[in-house]
Amino acid sequence: MKQPINGIDLNYVIDGPEGAPWVTFTTGIANDIAMWDAHVETLARDYRLLRYDSRGHGGSEATSPPYDFDTLIGDTVGLWDALGIEQSTLVGIGLGGMTAMATALRHPDRISALVPAACRARLTPEYEAIWPPMIETASTKGIESIVERTAERWFPEEFRAANPDVMDRVRAMIRRSSLDGYLGCIAALLTLDLGDDIAAITAPTLFVSGALDFVGGPAEMMQSMADQVPGARHVTLDGAGHICSMGSPHGFTRALSEFLGSL
Repeated sequence: MKQPINGIDLNYVIDGPEGAPWVTFTTGIANDIAMWDAHVETLARDYRLLRYDSRGHGGSEATSPPYDFDTLIGDTVGLWDALGIEQSTLVGIGLGGMTAMATALRHPDRISALVPAACRARLTPEYEAIWPPMIETASTKGIESIVERTAERWFPEEFRAANPDVMDRVRAMIRRSSLDGYLGCIAALLTLDLGDDIAAITAPTLFVSGALDFVGGPAEMMQSMADQVPGARHVTLDGAGHICSMGSPHGFTRALSEFLGSL
């Protein structure tokens, strides 16, 4: 479905029973709602699930880059307003996790619980250095030129070799990203500076990391963030890389189900 939000059409899907607690899934850079497919059947039994594509990704309309966190937060809250959602759990991976934390700081009254996965609160020189070559390559050669490099960064070699069908879906997902959306979301990421502000998050929070994600949101960094947020928990999914929702689908579903069930 499409919903006009902040001058663009955002693509979204709703599953689960009416009246159940809302759980919203937001996406990041070069991914879309397909990254959450494996969790729908289980979670939709007890929760009202909202999955949407970030602007310029999947089926959502793009605007010209750069984007910033005000824009991404505005899209999330704007969609909630349009759908009449007063409060929701907010789940996100990578830039989606960063946007989720920023939304929780900006709009604490709208967040019933928070699940930032494979993300960070501040940039490091090593992490920041990833992006200029990706920007240059995509800008000059198009999205296709970054498909393999992105897939390799997201998933360990052993997983890629053992799961060719999953990797085909991942490549197709990356290709559904528009160039404007890709560059726009990277621009937003490069402004990240939540730092110690995350200590002000008041919602129940579960941080999720992939044990084999050594770049996007390493486990030790995720634990450090969990230590800053009052009452937060952290779980690491064995064998999973950066896109841990797809790298360990059963583990991610179990972690999310147990967390939501404890609230």
